[in-house]
Amino acid sequence: MDAALVERGIAFVAAIVAGITAVVQLKNDWAAHGLDAVVTKVLLGLLVVGFVLSLLAAAHILGVHA
Repeated sequence: MDAALVERGIAFVAAIVAGITAVVQLKNDWAAHGLDAVVTKVLLGLLVVGFVLSLLAAAHILGVHA
């Protein structure tokens, strides 16, 4: 088994765990109001975007194809 394949597999699983956590937290904080809530929503939204990008990179859809 290639080391890069293992690394992509670990990244794929970690991306799924982090993404699901971010989506659930964003859903739970959606109704909150105030400046802290807005900042939290922005940060969780960025985490979800990062989740999608890392998922695509781990699936070898995004990035350098060697």
